[in-house]
Amino acid sequence: MQTSVTSSAPRFSDAGVIWLKLAVVYLIIGISMGIAMGASQNFTLRPVHAHINLLGWTTMALAGLIYSVFPKAGESRLARLHFWLLNLALPVMMSALALLLFGQVGVAPVLALAEIVAALGIVAFAVNMFINLKH
Repeated sequence: MQTSVTSSAPRFSDAGVIWLKLAVVYLIIGISMGIAMGASQNFTLRPVHAHINLLGWTTMALAGLIYSVFPKAGESRLARLHFWLLNLALPVMMSALALLLFGQVGVAPVLALAEIVAALGIVAFAVNMFINLKH
């Protein structure tokens, strides 16, 4: 006799799942950097490590959870803008910051531009929250 079981557990939104999976990738990168810095006792990239953990892991994981709990916000045009701005800016920003920390001062304008793009992504998120979160 075969029975079918239907789950009443809520399903995460596609947007939320993508954010959460990317967050885990950044968690792995951040933890790996921390282990490498500890093993080598070279902490030059400490700011990169911190930003990857904060903007990559924490911010993206929270966005994924928020977009899952509030699917209207997660499916909005602002959520897509948030996604692309932050996910295009963060790797550029971290690479430029690493190069700057290693003495390549010529990358400072690239770093500044990537920081502005990332900040615009966060502004898109904030506007999205105020527009689409209702109680």
